[in-house]
Amino acid sequence: MDLIFEYRSQLMAGAAMTVQLALASLIIAVVFGLLGAWAKLSASRIARRLAQIYTTIVRGIPDLVLIMLVFYGGQVTLNAMGDLTGLWGYIEISQFVAGAGTIGVIFGAYFTETFRGAIMAIPRGQIEAGISCGMPRLLIFRHIIWPQMVRYALPGFTNNWLVQLKTTALVSVIGLQDLVYNAFTAGRSSGQLFTFMAAAFVIYLILTGLSDIAFRMLDRRYSRGVERA
Repeated sequence: MDLIFEYRSQLMAGAAMTVQLALASLIIAVVFGLLGAWAKLSASRIARRLAQIYTTIVRGIPDLVLIMLVFYGGQVTLNAMGDLTGLWGYIEISQFVAGAGTIGVIFGAYFTETFRGAIMAIPRGQIEAGISCGMPRLLIFRHIIWPQMVRYALPGFTNNWLVQLKTTALVSVIGLQDLVYNAFTAGRSSGQLFTFMAAAFVIYLILTGLSDIAFRMLDRRYSRGVERA
């Protein structure tokens, strides 16, 4: 414990970076998930086909491979295009941007199916009733679709978030100083790698536990007035 206390600032900085990365990638994932769900439920065949290609490709590539492809290959591709077109100069993709963007796009594919299933679970008659009452689309979304979509999506959303939070550990391979990277560095410096990996284990467990409590509270809020079996 004395050794962990000595490196506490390094561990806390890594934990803070992990939380920031997870939240940034979550925002991206939710945006891609909502757009993907809209496309899959769209009347446009092109939109449905593009959404299907997106979810199939992203879910079929290992997360680590995709992160390394974006970080190393993405930067080379962008700079090559800039030199070819002359539209921009040298662009350097940071570890944070590459990690958050890639993880967000990856989990956007999973959120697509989560949101699509939640929207499809809403009784069609309720939406038709809103239309017959003259409610505009935005009002229907706010008062009919959104509250029920959140309730139906929360179990899958919670599971995806917990997996996404742990997936942030992969960015340590591209040099981002997250919790795993800092714990590994401290472990190598002190010769107590197991001790610091155990500390990272406990911190991840605390983060996932707090997340689970928060989503349970959110579930109770959106389930008010709903009779459970």
